[in-house]
Amino acid sequence: MRPLTIDLPRLEQALFSQDAAEQYLDLETGSVLRVAPGQAAPGAEEKYHVQPDRYLAIEPLVLDDLLAMREAFLFSLHDPHAHTLLSHALSGRRPLRTFDHELAKLPQLQPAWQAYQARQARELAFEWLHANGLEAAD
Repeated sequence: MRPLTIDLPRLEQALFSQDAAEQYLDLETGSVLRVAPGQAAPGAEEKYHVQPDRYLAIEPLVLDDLLAMREAFLFSLHDPHAHTLLSHALSGRRPLRTFDHELAKLPQLQPAWQAYQARQARELAFEWLHANGLEAAD
């Protein structure tokens, strides 16, 4: 494994990104670069000193993974009303948006969801790094 000082919060955001932008991890600096649709990938326009292996594309999580994370959160809930409401939201149209909308109606669950999501994001970021032969340096 190659240790690298990484911008973990930006990596976590990139993994959870749902927009059309592409994101890359700079293997030299550890920073995460966001490339808007239609723009060239990082390093593509360099005339000299081209380093094709310097940037690693970050593929965001797919919908199934995001849904599974929310479903797993439901099993930690002790409120049967909230569980039913949020479970129904995940089975409908636009499940992520509906889940967030219904969760907003349950302010007592917001801190639990945010803490759960933060733990999952950190864990998934470390798994992604490990899968790519990297580890975050202290």
